[in-house]
Amino acid sequence: MSLVPSFISSLSPYVPGKPIEETEREYGIKNAVKLASNENPLGPSPKAMEAIARALPKMHLYPDGASFYFKNRLADFLKVTPAELMLGNGSNELIEFLIRTFVHGDDELLISAGTFVVYKISAQAVGRKFVEVPMKERHYDLEAMAAAVTPKTRLVFIANPDNPTGSYQTEAALVRFLESVGEKVLVVMDEAYFEYVQAADYPNTMALRARFPNLIILRTFSKAYGLAGMRLGYGIARPELVDFVNRVRAPFNVSVIAQAGGIAALDDQEHVRRTVELNRKGLDQLTAELPGLGLSLTPSQSNFMLVDFHRPAMPLFEALLREGVITRPMGGYGFHSSLRINTGTEQDHEKLLGALKKVLSA
Repeated sequence: MSLVPSFISSLSPYVPGKPIEETEREYGIKNAVKLASNENPLGPSPKAMEAIARALPKMHLYPDGASFYFKNRLADFLKVTPAELMLGNGSNELIEFLIRTFVHGDDELLISAGTFVVYKISAQAVGRKFVEVPMKERHYDLEAMAAAVTPKTRLVFIANPDNPTGSYQTEAALVRFLESVGEKVLVVMDEAYFEYVQAADYPNTMALRARFPNLIILRTFSKAYGLAGMRLGYGIARPELVDFVNRVRAPFNVSVIAQAGGIAALDDQEHVRRTVELNRKGLDQLTAELPGLGLSLTPSQSNFMLVDFHRPAMPLFEALLREGVITRPMGGYGFHSSLRINTGTEQDHEKLLGALKKVLSA
């Protein structure tokens, strides 16, 4: 007899990349550049680091289970009430909370194929049913997703911008989708990369909440705020939805240092501005340089690009590792000829481009 249910034994877990230090040791290289995890090349805000240092003497105490000061500061920043906010140990934890709270029995979760794999992993890990709709030219096909909604559909996840493609949905397309599915289906907009977006027609989901009360927004401090190692995410939803989610939340899920660092990071919007500007320059540089190497790019509104090599990408991934450049293979998402490469500093890009020229000519 199996020790676990079939939905656990058949689950393909998320496969993390190796630490930089282990990659350098294994391949005998130095000064490796990591462009694999969509991290902030500027690092965290100095103000956040100072706040974290001040919080360290309190590490023997449990964190404030209600995150009172952080939640009130965040509510003030977003111009919402604290009751509209849910907090997580990264937005990944909130994805799990939402699935556990709102999808049960014969209910179904609706997602796009080829999108952020955590939606599928989180659903399968708790035995929830999910339906995948194929992408259309590396974009969410919202029309097909709307057609796939049934009376069993309870929750829809839409990553906007999407990971790993970097593509996005316009406000007009999102409004059509929300009008089509109706208020009985909860629609979760995962906006982990929204600070990086440059497109003028990107949805203003905060404003759309008044019209569509079934809309839930997820955001994170891991990307533009440079706090990925602290794990701090948040969601915005109707108070009654937040109340239900809090019933499944562990009481101390946001750490002392995460709360302190989050407050200070919010108070350093100049750091976010510099991060976004560096990313814009990085996307411009990669967009200008990579096609000349025979590579195809999916236009990106995030801090990474999905790069198509038009041949199996795993050998190229390994070759780049030997050159000290760490990227992310996308075979697990169905993009077997592609690597996801995030933006970095100008020096990071020069090393990337030099390594690409070398391995592509070998």
